[in-house]
Amino acid sequence: MADQSGGLDWRGTVPVSTRFDDPYYSLDDGLSETRHVFLDGNGLPARFRDGFHVAELGFGTGLNLLALLHLWRATGQQGTLRFTTFEAYPLEATDMIRAQAAFPEVASLAQELAPHWQAGAHVFALHDLAFEMVAGDARETLPAWTGMADAWFLDGFSPAKNPELWSPDLLAQVAAHMAPGATVATYSAAGHVRRGLASAGLDVTRAPGYGRKRQMTVARKA
Repeated sequence: MADQSGGLDWRGTVPVSTRFDDPYYSLDDGLSETRHVFLDGNGLPARFRDGFHVAELGFGTGLNLLALLHLWRATGQQGTLRFTTFEAYPLEATDMIRAQAAFPEVASLAQELAPHWQAGAHVFALHDLAFEMVAGDARETLPAWTGMADAWFLDGFSPAKNPELWSPDLLAQVAAHMAPGATVATYSAAGHVRRGLASAGLDVTRAPGYGRKRQMTVARKA
């Protein structure tokens, strides 16, 4: 039975946003979905290097960060991974920790990061991670950002439920904040998302989706 707290409708271990009526990750296996869409979709870990910079639209439960940092460490990377995420509605620390607890494979990493969420930190550093959360409407915060990403995770709620995060103008800003050769991956295969990325000058292709999703989208900046 679902229970509601803090704008969430919990379906077992999966949090669902009551604001957007959409789950934060796959009802089947959120960690596997993240690995397929965002890690494999961006050609990771093959492209890792010291200072590799990942940017993300939609931090949610922080599962993408856990999967990314777990891969960084598991593959013996040296130096610092940079991660910048844009989130309009940050979750409460208790909800993030509850959601992350569903994935024992990254439990030790979740435990390591939990004090930062509990402290409400939006910027912090580990020995191998430089983290920043930019809170607020990405339509306002992303244009003001001065960073350039090597890979983007587009992980907002469904374009049908959260169209603001998939507008052509915002996708153009994503492209403008990509280093040469940078990539984008998203679970969405919506035609207007692909067209928005292509209009921003990116090379866009379809790829096999995760689980019940037949297709997803990947793109690259030449």
